[in-house]
Amino acid sequence: MVYKPKLDIADLYARFASPIANVDCGEICRQFNPSGKPFCCDICVAVPVALKKEWTYLKANTELWHRLHGDECPSDPIDLPKMQAETPHYMHLMACKGPAFCERDYRTLSCRQFPFSPYITADDRLIGLTYNWDFEEVCWVISNLDQVSDQYRKEFLDIYDHLLFEHPSEYDSYYWLSEDMREHFTKTGRSIPILHRDGSYYLLNPETDELTPIDPHEFPKFGPYL
Repeated sequence: MVYKPKLDIADLYARFASPIANVDCGEICRQFNPSGKPFCCDICVAVPVALKKEWTYLKANTELWHRLHGDECPSDPIDLPKMQAETPHYMHLMACKGPAFCERDYRTLSCRQFPFSPYITADDRLIGLTYNWDFEEVCWVISNLDQVSDQYRKEFLDIYDHLLFEHPSEYDSYYWLSEDMREHFTKTGRSIPILHRDGSYYLLNPETDELTPIDPHEFPKFGPYL
């Protein structure tokens, strides 16, 4: 028998609805994007994904989304077969109508979590949030981790504690993403920023998972946010 995760998408969305910060970060970053869109809402920069069960829910409730066709970015074509090969089998690559038409209640989990992901240590502990380093140069939040609200952090961890328990394949995906992050940050001689579940901020040694407390204002800044 194939295991089917017990996921109530409407409930997950309702429990993970708080904004990341008390400022509209999209209004800040969009001025640096030639498209004029917030980077996180520009599928030519970041392609969202949805669990297949999410897509079933979204199709029934909104016309905001469609499965990614691959022709949405004419000036920067998407290699759809390559992206599909890199996407977990239980997810779909997605595209929306754009930020001007956003229906916040129907944002995917991948939209709500951007730019963060759960950080899982080498010995299998989900200790907090870290970010996708591919977006360091464009995402205002990554350069202002002190602005992430406590409520957002709590909701993120509550949701992913539940989701990764119910969906072991998702746990595995984030475990290996954390492993990739450890490898990347080891090669570049950097520590990994962590927004810990204990409410504190740390730099994590990617070789040992050892945590060093840090004032969040001292986290590095990038790109136009230096």
